[in-house]
Amino acid sequence: MRAISVETIARGRYRVEDTLGHGGMAVVYVAEDAELARRVAVKVLAEQFAADEEFRKRFVREARLAARLSHPNVVHVYDAGEDDGRPFIVMELVPGETVADLLARRRKLPAEEAAALARQAALGLQHAHQAGLVHRDVKPQNLLLREDGVLKIADFGIARAAESTRLTKHGTVLGTAAYLAPEQALGGEAGPEADVYSLGAVLYELLTGRPPHAFASLADLAEHHREGAIVPVRDLEPSVPPALEALVMRCLAREARFRPQSAGDVAAALAATREDNAVTVATAPLPRRILPSVSGRKTWMWIVLAVAFAVVALVLGLVGLGGSGKTSSKPPAVPRVRPIAQGATPADEARNLSRWLRSYARR
Repeated sequence: MRAISVETIARGRYRVEDTLGHGGMAVVYVAEDAELARRVAVKVLAEQFAADEEFRKRFVREARLAARLSHPNVVHVYDAGEDDGRPFIVMELVPGETVADLLARRRKLPAEEAAALARQAALGLQHAHQAGLVHRDVKPQNLLLREDGVLKIADFGIARAAESTRLTKHGTVLGTAAYLAPEQALGGEAGPEADVYSLGAVLYELLTGRPPHAFASLADLAEHHREGAIVPVRDLEPSVPPALEALVMRCLAREARFRPQSAGDVAAALAATREDNAVTVATAPLPRRILPSVSGRKTWMWIVLAVAFAVVALVLGLVGLGGSGKTSSKPPAVPRVRPIAQGATPADEARNLSRWLRSYARR
């Protein structure tokens, strides 16, 4: 078997230009598709997996199923096959970075930005689920962020094929165990609800800067999923809107029946929380109105009445103070105050008020 470091793949159709990345299961190359004259990403499986006959067959079969997906938020699979016994998959080349790279660079994101990225992932997952494909390994490393802000989900075929080999028994998924649904960690079936859980775990990390779980061994993973609790989002990041926290914690429910019913429901809820947050931000700075929302003559009447009551109170107070130096058995007489004459227009009201004030000021 040839070494993984190659110059061409598939009998020379894909000419390798550079190494894009290394993982526990594969090496990803940037290559030129000689037939279609376009640059692609080619993932070549590691030798230990290539030696597994059943894995090779399942991998190619699942990759071809993934090639049927066509959605803006899913990495397009162009081709899959074997070259000298080495399984490979040819995918759309996404210029940019992974969400894992983004988290390493920024640690966590504002709520609105995190929700926008998670919504794109939810839309891509919903498309795949409707086509009968479950990813089973949604994690920051498998979410590619294009330079223009478009998020794409990668590795549908490889994730499904990998699960069939029960790689968790060999300790190869400890780095991604924080994103596994409890039913996966405990060896059960993983359906669309498992992807919803994993997406919730990714969103949790985008908001708080840390994954919802951390494990040192597979035993810790299983034990935590049986009894462990998750710290609420707002305990770690109080600025997150309550509705968004509630959605994340629902996605992370231990029992699948308590999670959102589909990735589409998650996308709709994320859109709603973003709109609610936008309304809150837009309306928060608006000052409260002190006076009733009235206009014209009614406004002047409110002003006139308010001033009149204030002046009457002042006059009564001055009269009371003026007689405070004399003793008398009789209480001081309360002066009679004529009411303010009504006017036909706001201007007349103002003039009448002015005359009324001058009249009592002379007393």
